[in-house]
Amino acid sequence: MLNLDERWMQEALREAKRAYAEDEVPIGAVVVYKGQVIGKGHNQTERLQDATAHAEMIALTAAAAFLKSWRLLDSTLYVTVEPCFMCAGAAVLARLPHVVFGARDPKFGALVSLFQFGSDERLNHRFEVTEGVLADEASGLMQSFFRRRRVAK
Repeated sequence: MLNLDERWMQEALREAKRAYAEDEVPIGAVVVYKGQVIGKGHNQTERLQDATAHAEMIALTAAAAFLKSWRLLDSTLYVTVEPCFMCAGAAVLARLPHVVFGARDPKFGALVSLFQFGSDERLNHRFEVTEGVLADEASGLMQSFFRRRRVAK
């Protein structure tokens, strides 16, 4: 039986698989508020030709529209791969209390790998970070995507 974090990460993984099918880097995200998904997204940087079209940014924008507020208090962001500095910064600005991610990102990760945005006392807001939820599945999706891309070249 899946715990709650695993249940919501499954939703984020569905979004990541949509990105994979669209030949985008397979990262997916969902924002959960009071037991329901209020925002979801997957990477769309290639399709939209927009460097900011990360899964997290799309999910956060949708959640803010749902709540009619940029403050995503009492919400949790679930993302398949550790957020980059842009997305981690957006989580700080959105006042999220909790971010859950699957696989670490040693090149861009801004919650544990390179930076610790969630706990940096210099920032005006901090949040709890949970890592490693369904990390093997998220990591496997990323590895498959980049293996496929290398073979295509």
